[in-house]
Amino acid sequence: MQVCKIYFKTIFLLSLLLLLSTYTYSQAKPKAAQNNSSSKMNTLLWEVSGNGLKAPTYVFGTMHVLCAEDAQLSDSLKTIIHKVNEVYFEIDMDNIMQMMGMLQHVNMKGGVKLSDLLTVDEYKKLETYLKAKSPLPLSMMTRFKPFFISGLITESGLDCKEKDGMESAIMKEAKAHDKVINGLETVAYQAGIFDSIPYKDQARELMRYVDSGSYYLDQTMALVSVYKKQDLDEIEKMTVQSDPGTSNYLDLLLFNRNKNWVKKLQELMPKGSYLIAVGAGHLPGKQGVLQLLRNAGYTVRPIPNIVKSGIEANP
Repeated sequence: MQVCKIYFKTIFLLSLLLLLSTYTYSQAKPKAAQNNSSSKMNTLLWEVSGNGLKAPTYVFGTMHVLCAEDAQLSDSLKTIIHKVNEVYFEIDMDNIMQMMGMLQHVNMKGGVKLSDLLTVDEYKKLETYLKAKSPLPLSMMTRFKPFFISGLITESGLDCKEKDGMESAIMKEAKAHDKVINGLETVAYQAGIFDSIPYKDQARELMRYVDSGSYYLDQTMALVSVYKKQDLDEIEKMTVQSDPGTSNYLDLLLFNRNKNWVKKLQELMPKGSYLIAVGAGHLPGKQGVLQLLRNAGYTVRPIPNIVKSGIEANP
């Protein structure tokens, strides 16, 4: 059960790790920022209407791991959860069988082990590092996909006793109002993303994390700060200013998935009113969910998302 819980959080953390990696490159090689979110206020909450819809659907940008005190819902979001028909996350978090099925996706395929991907010195360095940073020893993760281990390190770096995600807070509110929970993707599809990125590349990124000292932790906290400010323009900037070597990861983790989700939403939205809660990095930009919905003929407008604590109020 512990491994299942770790998988659940880590599958979401992969997007965060990508943002950290691309943000690293953007600091080293500045480029002109692109502002495609068309937002006139800082907000994570958006209404989708028009184009023949009888009722609006709402899109909310989440962050998958936060300190628990930061994972707070605004009154606006609570009201929306109360009135929509269903809530959609990236995966169906209410499907016990699907969540338990995560266990089969933790290990690398083909019997590959971490020792096959790292030098002897790198393996020893990783083992020592994990003793201080991970809830599990390396001996229990010798066949884990390297990005799972990176995710564990990222989460452990947050300076708080209790960690949570916006998805958990939204789901708790949705269950209190007997809302149906669904997912835009399956666990198997998300797990396949890990296998699409060569294990050797994952191991290289893992060791870069280990060797970075506090740098990646500092960038994690910077991302948390931007998220709490609900600044989609800055989130987009961190995402699109990537090195060419990470462009394939952006397609896998963000752009291709955004296109798939919007196709599904075009079929879904005429049937009722929904809350779509997905990682905030999926929302902004020319290839973001919000712009893709506009391109499909829908009206997309920001909704104030003010909370008393946690996520900061809009300016």
